[in-house]
Amino acid sequence: MPQPHVLNAAMTLPLPIEQVFAFFADAANLERITPPELNFKITTPKPIRIAQGTVLDYKLRLFGVGFQWQSLISRWQPPHLFIDEQTRGPYKQWVHTHRFRETDSGTTIEDEVQYRLPLWPIGQIAYPLVRAQLQRIFSYREQTIRGCLGPTA
Repeated sequence: MPQPHVLNAAMTLPLPIEQVFAFFADAANLERITPPELNFKITTPKPIRIAQGTVLDYKLRLFGVGFQWQSLISRWQPPHLFIDEQTRGPYKQWVHTHRFRETDSGTTIEDEVQYRLPLWPIGQIAYPLVRAQLQRIFSYREQTIRGCLGPTA
């Protein structure tokens, strides 16, 4: 099996780490920071208490195709780190590490996603399209997080 693809993204907010982490600890915010055309909906009954071992179910549309997605919170270390791993969904593998670091200018959020496309090796044909879509999703996500946690939030 080939090495996974890796997507990295980072942003810094002029806010304390506890406030930034709390935003991510609220599962409802995942719907807020996902582009609307993905029709992303959490189907896990609410209220959801996020902790290590929490399982979250979602439905979404990716490239016009509906999917069920299930993630496991495999590590939960507030306010510095959490990892969600796809246990069911469109990818062969999806491991999303969220790191939060205090800096002189606030809190830096670092995302690393390691993912494998399904149907190796044929699935690799879709890689340029998938990479572009993920970059767009993370760009939207950054703008939305800044809007939600900005000075007028």
